[in-house]
Amino acid sequence: MGPWSIANSLVTFDSKMEPKSKQFENGWSHKCSQRSVEEQLQESTIGDGDAHLVEFSVAMRTVGKALREVAESKARAKNEAAEWKRKYELERLRNCSLERGQQQELEPEQEQEQCQSPPDSWSPDESLELEKQESENGTENSGGSSNGHCCKKDGICSQQVLRSHSMKSNNISGFSEASQPADKASFRLAWGCMGEKATRRHKHDVVSFECGNIETANRSSKQITLQWDSPPQSVFILLKPNSESVNALCKEMIRWLREERGIGVYVEPTVRKELLDDNTYFKFVQSCEEEDEVSNLHSKVDLVITLGGDGTVLWAANIFKGPVPPVVSFSMGSLGFMTPFQSDHYKERLETIIKGPVYITLRHRLNCQIVRNPDNVKEGEDPCHPESHLVLNEVSIDRGMSSFLTNLECYCDNLFVTSVQGDGLILSTPSGSTAYSLAAGGSMVHPQVPGILFTPICPHSLSFRPLILPEYVTIRVQVPLNSRGQAWASFDGKDRQQLSAGDALICHMSAWPVPAACDQESTTDFLRSVREGLHWNLRKQQLSDEPTNTK
Repeated sequence: MGPWSIANSLVTFDSKMEPKSKQFENGWSHKCSQRSVEEQLQESTIGDGDAHLVEFSVAMRTVGKALREVAESKARAKNEAAEWKRKYELERLRNCSLERGQQQELEPEQEQEQCQSPPDSWSPDESLELEKQESENGTENSGGSSNGHCCKKDGICSQQVLRSHSMKSNNISGFSEASQPADKASFRLAWGCMGEKATRRHKHDVVSFECGNIETANRSSKQITLQWDSPPQSVFILLKPNSESVNALCKEMIRWLREERGIGVYVEPTVRKELLDDNTYFKFVQSCEEEDEVSNLHSKVDLVITLGGDGTVLWAANIFKGPVPPVVSFSMGSLGFMTPFQSDHYKERLETIIKGPVYITLRHRLNCQIVRNPDNVKEGEDPCHPESHLVLNEVSIDRGMSSFLTNLECYCDNLFVTSVQGDGLILSTPSGSTAYSLAAGGSMVHPQVPGILFTPICPHSLSFRPLILPEYVTIRVQVPLNSRGQAWASFDGKDRQQLSAGDALICHMSAWPVPAACDQESTTDFLRSVREGLHWNLRKQQLSDEPTNTK
């Protein structure tokens, strides 16, 4: 093949290849344009999807808000219905109590003087009328009226239990008739100011408004003294269990009371059994085993003696559901906030108390009632008889074993106060201010300061601080129907009760305080227990920066 033929073939090849390259270029450009269109379509689709998601989220938020409003309105309706049910049950309870009272009035009454409790309310008109009557008759009551009834103005008057009591019960054996006291001892209470006997104004008047000038009575320095009208005839001794030193002192004290003072002794049934097992000499010691006898124990004993710590005092207060005789507490425990007397000199102390007069501290108690939601009433329970407890220290409401925060609605005289969200709530007396309430951040309060301590337990709020409410209010703590968990109530650390949704705990100050005898006087005993028991404000003294005198 010659050179011209080779050239011609190359030209022919180039001519054939040129359209293919153009076709390739056209195809590549087509693919690029198609990809760009797909990307644009995809971007537009994503944009439309985001817009739809935004619209959907807005719609869901609107629906959620509407559902929450519906749930809240439903919960409010349920709470209102539960509140009406609770009011109905309370009204039913009052009607039942009135019916029982009417039935008791129809029964034949025995001729005996009974202790009359202070009234729940006392109108000023009635008080003024009584004062006019007393001024006309020229009588002056120091602790109670001469006819044995409460004057209703002091709130605390002399114990009216002068009736004879029978001591011939079947469970009491070995007690001679000669040693049986004929009557229960009586006493009078007197109010003193700065160590002196109180005048009529300091006793009865809180505020005077003579000549248009308002003046408060000097109540902060008042001391209450107890004077026996007749010597005590019987005592009730309570012991700290499982303590050899306490048992030995109890035996020695019983011998001394029997032989030296001729005073009858009551103990608990288990203690009496142990005494008889040890020596038949103690067969004169009495005990109350039946529930009715225990409920009437305050009418048989003149004095209560506790040998132990504060827990023994709490147990003594728990035994007496109504009036409490004067309590003399000997310190044989740990801290001893409520046990001012030392056991080493018990004879001298008891001689002083029996002789009188003696300062006393009125330790108020809380009356607590559990009102169940009608839906939570168990089979066999009577809604007309709510569970009632008397506490000397505190009632605590906590979350128990639940991992959720406690949700409690609190009302003061039917006025909503706050909603507690945390570990729980403590309602304490001034006597219990140095116990659980103190550990939860509450203040220490003198036991004769009238008030109710409102102390939260680990609240989930930095602004939730403890309160001290006046002693005349009624506090209601309610578990709301929409609560996640249940609550538990403990009364002086015992009788733990479950509170379900809709249940309520109603607390108010009891009319029956615990009159505790003082070693010196109320304020001195309180400050001494705070300093010695808690080492309050104990710190090293700051060194002086002044140069020492070397002369």
